[in-house]
Amino acid sequence: MHIEYEEFESVEDLLMYMASAAPPMKNTMPINSYKGNVMSFIPLGSATGETYLMLYAKGSLESGIYEFDVSSKSFKKVASIERADKVYFISITPIRNTIADFAIENL
Repeated sequence: MHIEYEEFESVEDLLMYMASAAPPMKNTMPINSYKGNVMSFIPLGSATGETYLMLYAKGSLESGIYEFDVSSKSFKKVASIERADKVYFISITPIRNTIADFAIENL
């Protein structure tokens, strides 16, 4: 497995990138909060799943739904997905993530 990395200054910067780079995935996108990082993995290349891009920022988020406002570059935890003009992220905290473990070990 091969991992490429893109580190962001803040969780807000990471969410801004993901909101702008993946509009077809709108309205919800999953992210992981794992071992001191908020991250997302994007498969690159062939369908074999051998290469991933790890987008990450140092930090953590509780599990739940986060509403992200692109214009103010801010997010807040919400109870449900309600607005079409916002981007939503589902934060998940896995017990174990072998791809993340491999990527973090090789940072």
